[in-house]
Amino acid sequence: MDFGELLGVFGGLALFLHGMQMMSSGLEAAAGNQMKSVLERLTSNRFLGILVGAVITTAVQSSSATTVMVVGFVNAGMMTLNQAVWLIMGANVGKTTTGLLIALDVGALAPPVAFVGVALMVFTKKPKLQHIGQLLAGLGILFIGMDMMSAAMEPLREVPAFVHLMATLSNPILGILFGALFTALIQSSAASVGILQTLAAAGVVEFSSSVYILFGQNIGTCITAVLASFGVSRDAKRATCVHILFNVIGTVIFTVVVMITPLTALIEAAVAAPMAQIAVMHVIFNLATTILLIPFGSALAGLATRILPDPSRPEEVSGGDKGMRLVYLTPPSAGGKDGGLGVSAIVVGQLRNELHRMLEMARQNVNASFGAVLARDTAPLDRVEQREQYIDFLNREISRYISRLITIETNELGSRVVSSFFAISGNIERIGDHADNLAGYTRLLAEKEIPFSTFAQEEIRQMRDISLRAVSALLSGEAGGPQWLAQVAQLEQKIDDMTAEFRRAQLIRMRDGVCSDEACILYSELLTDFERIGDHVLNIAQELNKAHTAL
Repeated sequence: MDFGELLGVFGGLALFLHGMQMMSSGLEAAAGNQMKSVLERLTSNRFLGILVGAVITTAVQSSSATTVMVVGFVNAGMMTLNQAVWLIMGANVGKTTTGLLIALDVGALAPPVAFVGVALMVFTKKPKLQHIGQLLAGLGILFIGMDMMSAAMEPLREVPAFVHLMATLSNPILGILFGALFTALIQSSAASVGILQTLAAAGVVEFSSSVYILFGQNIGTCITAVLASFGVSRDAKRATCVHILFNVIGTVIFTVVVMITPLTALIEAAVAAPMAQIAVMHVIFNLATTILLIPFGSALAGLATRILPDPSRPEEVSGGDKGMRLVYLTPPSAGGKDGGLGVSAIVVGQLRNELHRMLEMARQNVNASFGAVLARDTAPLDRVEQREQYIDFLNREISRYISRLITIETNELGSRVVSSFFAISGNIERIGDHADNLAGYTRLLAEKEIPFSTFAQEEIRQMRDISLRAVSALLSGEAGGPQWLAQVAQLEQKIDDMTAEFRRAQLIRMRDGVCSDEACILYSELLTDFERIGDHVLNIAQELNKAHTAL
């Protein structure tokens, strides 16, 4: 093989991988939210789950994207581990379609398909048509790359060293290891299976040897989900474990079957084309493994739970950033691939849950701080300060996460939602700051023994009650709709009206000499924080409504 042919192999591989990425990105931009919605509403019906997993993977031509998405949904609490099992099985069935398309030898259609796609991207103004064009251009480029690789690899059958290597891989263990490592390296089973098909078409590898490499490729595709599982919840890690177990069990079963039965000979007798032979074996492997394991789906989930048991003691907040963590969010570059279907599909649920957690901490601090002011009790303030530090930590980490994500988000609606969540995080942090201010007033009241009048104390109770009602409205399951937004706006207006009314009452008390100068100053500051809490609640509600509308 000369240098030009080597360049042809790498150039074809580059086009193949780029075509797959274009297809995935185009589909994500055109229909990512609809697919996310389908997955979010998935029932516990195993056959529906397998069907949905297969359809999604067929559409995006990437079982890795589907599996990463499933890991994210489990991590976000929007899907149980048992539901994830069926989707993962379906993803393994759906990933076989790339090999079938390649086996159909539709390369002649690649140039016109790519041309139509590029034309839609360049000459149309509508974003939807541009995204469809990106999908078609990616499909065409994928097959052009396959043709380049196939042509460049033909001379390999004349290279003794390469032929010897392929003969060595007829050993089942070596073949499986090679297929797993190669697929893990390029992080795409579709690409590695396609390369194996081109080697078979060029006569470089025998079908009887290629089956073991093919089985290993199914294991190697798990690497993306493994990388995506770092820093996620225990159940999300178990979903990745199920993915690995599925392919390892299937590999063990089919290795034994191929060694003791004439399965490969039967396929060779029924199918003449080498590419088609590999595609058929790929379908049989994943379809048969799925059928065999359907009755044991719950057992797979149970085995994953035994392999990854719950930790004995949860982490706690203990000062500084020690013990503080993001519970739901995973790095946007999980698996080493920025952007794509997996990120957009999982990010909304993850961010929503993390923000909900952050907002609950702010609500607790508002309640505790008003209570401390009323009782002039400094005992709860250490806990308030700990929560405030945690809120600051979450705001910092969420903002950092979003700032990375916003640069790679390809879906316009997804970008709007993520931007709204960025604003929400900042507003929650400001509510926490105002609660912390209230806690600071408690220390002054206690140290200087400053009393509030009976009238002022009653007003503070009213402030506490409506503040909690407003923040709790943000935590309700109805959050996001226009009617809900109107109700929150009414609460915020009530806070503004109460602030004005209480300031007038304070002026009357000052004129009548009912309150001291120090008490009046602190009470005025308290009213300001009260009003600001209402403002930030309304800001959050408006952003939640924007996100709800976009979704």
